[in-house]
Amino acid sequence: MSTIKVTPINHLEAVFEVPGDKSISHRAAIMAGLANGSSQIDNYLPSEDCLCTLNAMASLGVRYEVLGELDGYGPTSLVIHGQKMQLSAPDGDVDCGNSGTGMRLLAGMLAAQPFESTLTGDASLCSRPMGRIIKPLEKMGASIQAVGEPAGCAPLRLGNTSAESKLTPISYEMPVASAQVKSAILLAGLFTEGETTVIQPNETRDHTERIFDHFNIQSQSENNIISVTGGQVPEAKDLHIPGDISSAAFWITAAAVMPGAHLTIKKVGLNPTRTAILDVLIRMGADIKIENLSDAQGEPCGDITVVGSSLHGTEILREEVPNLIDEIPVLAVAGALASGRMIIRNAKELRVKESDRVSTVVGNLKAMGAEVEEFDDGMEITGGAELHAAELESFGDHRIAMAFIIAGLFAHKEGETVMHDTDCINTSYPGFADHLAAIIEGKAI
Repeated sequence: MSTIKVTPINHLEAVFEVPGDKSISHRAAIMAGLANGSSQIDNYLPSEDCLCTLNAMASLGVRYEVLGELDGYGPTSLVIHGQKMQLSAPDGDVDCGNSGTGMRLLAGMLAAQPFESTLTGDASLCSRPMGRIIKPLEKMGASIQAVGEPAGCAPLRLGNTSAESKLTPISYEMPVASAQVKSAILLAGLFTEGETTVIQPNETRDHTERIFDHFNIQSQSENNIISVTGGQVPEAKDLHIPGDISSAAFWITAAAVMPGAHLTIKKVGLNPTRTAILDVLIRMGADIKIENLSDAQGEPCGDITVVGSSLHGTEILREEVPNLIDEIPVLAVAGALASGRMIIRNAKELRVKESDRVSTVVGNLKAMGAEVEEFDDGMEITGGAELHAAELESFGDHRIAMAFIIAGLFAHKEGETVMHDTDCINTSYPGFADHLAAIIEGKAI
C-alpha cells in the first residue's frame, strides 16, 4: 500500500496539461465500440477506471489497436474497431474495477443484449447502490438483478433480451439528477424501437448527448428533457479527448488559494456542465482567466490561467451540486484555507461515492485542525484556522487522496502530511505523483 508525503510550499508556478477527461474516455470506448467502422481516439485516459471500460468492450467482441501509451499505465492513443451495435457474449464476468460510471453505462448497454452477462467490480464498487439504474431499466423490460451484499448492490446480472422481446422505450423522470443514470437509460434506448426520454430535475453533465452527436446519433435536449430514438447506428469518427477539468481542479484550487501563485493548465475541457468549480472559486475571489477557447469536436476546450490571491468562503448552491460532485472534496479544502464560512448542503449524493465523502472530508479536515460541522447532506466549514500536518487515510477514494495531498501543501504546523493508500489515485489521474513532485520542486512539467 503506497503513501505520499508532502510538506508545505510557498511558491507555485507551472504550465502543463492534465490527462484526458475521464467521463469522455468512458463514453468514447463505448460509442466507438458500438460504431460502424474504426475510430482513432487520442488523449484517452489510461486510468484504471477507463481501462476497465475499454477491456469490458474488448470482452464483448470489440477489437482495438494501441498507437501510443503512457509508460507504466496504458494506451493514450488507439484505434477502436466498432461492431455496428452487434456485441458478443463475454466469456466471464465483466470487471468494472472501481468505476461506477463504467458499471452504470455498461449496464444500460448490456440490458438490451441477447445474451446474459454479469457486471462486477472491487469491494468499494460492490458496496455502492445500483437501484437508480435498476428501476428504469426494469421499466424498459430488462432482466437485471443486484446480487451483491448489501442488498441492491453489484454484481449485476443482466438477462437475455431476445429479438422478440426488445427493450421498450420509456419516458423516465429521474428523482435525483445523475448523469450516469441518464446515460444508462439513453444507451439502452439506442437498442429499442421508438423514442426514449429522460427528464432530469437539474442539469447534469451532457457528455453522452455530445458524444452521441459526434458519432452521428441524433438526440434532442431542451429544458432538461433529453430524448433519443432507437435503431440508430453510430458512425465511426476520430476523437481527441480534452484534459479533465476534475483533475485540473486540484492544481487550480492550490494556485487560487496561494497569493502570488501563477498556473496555466492547457487544453482543458470546458464543457459548461463541468465548469461549476471555476464559478465557485471565482465567487470566492479567485483570479481565473480562460484563453484559446475552441470547440472543434463538440467539447469546448481551452487554457485556464490562475493567479493566486486570498479567498473568502461561499455557499455552494443546490443547482451547482450535481456538477460539483467530484470537486467538492478539494473545494472543502479551499473553504478551510479561505476566510469566512463555506457552506455545502444538498449534497447527500456524496455519501454513496467511492467513500462517504461527507464523513471522509469532515474527518480529514478535523484531523488537520480545521473547524467543520457535519450535516446529513453536507458540511459547514469555518475558514482561517491554520492547518497542521497529519497522517490521513484516503479510504480508497482517489478524490479524497488528492484533495488532502493538496491540503498538506498548506499545512504549516508540525511538518509532514502523510496520505496513506494512494494507489487509488490511478483510478482517475495516472501521473499525479509526477506532477506533484515537479510542482513541489519547481521543475518544468
